[in-house]
Amino acid sequence: MAGKLQCHYVAVVCLLLCYGTLSMTIPDSRHREALIELEASMQIGGNIILSEAEQRLDAHLSKLKEEEMARADFPPALHFFKARHLIRNSPVYDLLQKMPKGGLLHVHDFSMVDAEWLVRNVTYRPHCYMCFTNDQSLRFLFSSSQPKPLPQCSTWILLENLRAKMGNTTDLDNSIMGNLTLFTERDPEVVYPSQDVVWKKFEQAFLVSWGLVTYAPVFTDYFYEGLLQFYTDNIMYVEVRALLPEIYELDGNTHDKAWSLKTYQDITRKFIAEHPDFFGARVIVTVHRELNASMMTEAVEEAMKLRRDFPDIMAGFDLVGREDSGRPLWYFREALSLPVQREVDLPYFFHAGETDLEGTDVDQNLLDALLFNTSRIGHGFALLRHPVAKKLSRKRGVALEVCPISNQVLKLVADLRNHPAAVLMSEGHPVVISSDDPAMFGASGLSYDFYEAFVGFGGLSSHLGSLKELAINSIRYSSLSPKLQERALALWQKRWDQFVSEHS
Repeated sequence: MAGKLQCHYVAVVCLLLCYGTLSMTIPDSRHREALIELEASMQIGGNIILSEAEQRLDAHLSKLKEEEMARADFPPALHFFKARHLIRNSPVYDLLQKMPKGGLLHVHDFSMVDAEWLVRNVTYRPHCYMCFTNDQSLRFLFSSSQPKPLPQCSTWILLENLRAKMGNTTDLDNSIMGNLTLFTERDPEVVYPSQDVVWKKFEQAFLVSWGLVTYAPVFTDYFYEGLLQFYTDNIMYVEVRALLPEIYELDGNTHDKAWSLKTYQDITRKFIAEHPDFFGARVIVTVHRELNASMMTEAVEEAMKLRRDFPDIMAGFDLVGREDSGRPLWYFREALSLPVQREVDLPYFFHAGETDLEGTDVDQNLLDALLFNTSRIGHGFALLRHPVAKKLSRKRGVALEVCPISNQVLKLVADLRNHPAAVLMSEGHPVVISSDDPAMFGASGLSYDFYEAFVGFGGLSSHLGSLKELAINSIRYSSLSPKLQERALALWQKRWDQFVSEHS
């Protein structure tokens, strides 16, 4: 039915183009309506036919959004750090939290769980040491005895002893939390005046969490807690970008990447057993884009082996780190060509186009990602500047993993109404909404990013059909096999119908 309607509107537009002439008369209102309807049908969700119950919920949601958009302090126009409390109190956000969102396809391993959980749960464990770096940051380590000195860091302090001496530990805990996240109560434009400044703090925060999360008992608990926080936000499937760093025990013994992958697999199975309506998780193995060519060759070789040994849990391979300061994909062309040359299945899920630098080598990452047959594109912020990449990604069904809050906090866009994905969504381009590093941004799960996309990108044009298609996209463009996608969609549909029934 939707296809027939769209064909009708296309026919009307063709007539207008073929026979339209300059005239002083008032244009035919039917032609105007046809153009409006055609444009609406092209957007994400434009061809979704809503049931009566969905229509009732849509009408309610639209009314809530109209009220939201009439506010002077419109959250998508504000920096997320200033808007977070407004979003939390939003009835639209409340509904989005309850909505089954399908899968989260772009999130990083050490930014899944909120900083408060790390401080309250992890830093209060026995044998946790802390030192202060010369650049006013922190490092952590679990050890059964006094650790060896770390370069550029003070003497290691046992946190248990430090807290015992302090009595009131609130200021200390808040200080640790501040080092684990970018979020600030101060004016973020003053605290982070440039991309260089915010990226330096961003990368520093990962180093702060490193010694906590790479401790084996925490590593397992952290991943389980991450799945739990996502599940609580009504996410049923996750694909995690993971560096698979060396994991250490209290006695100093360490585990390799295979151990980490098996742990991810075991924790996922345990979580599914305890939460049967959670579909699962997979891992996209990552390496830093600052590696040299020979190191990248070794990394791809290792990734091919891991993919062979862990085909169920390992989805593919990606490069991470700031694109603007890292090496472009083309620099690694020989290493990245190895799987095809050896006829080995190693899907790519490349970060590309997370930049506002036009015409640089890095700016060509979008085209290069498609040349290397990437399965999805991480961010793709620069896609509108690349018409060929845009056309190719659409033709091949290569979805963009759009991360609204991340792009704003890392200073690619200030007002989320101006995000390039607003155009892509209006054209029905393959898109999924993701949260990238929610813990770093003082967010959690996926609902905040869904809010920014639904209210900021879509304005009054987006509707329940838009949300429904975005959720479906997160399964359709996942790394799951077609058979598993069908099972996941059936599970999601059941939860969706329940959500609509309870809120229509």
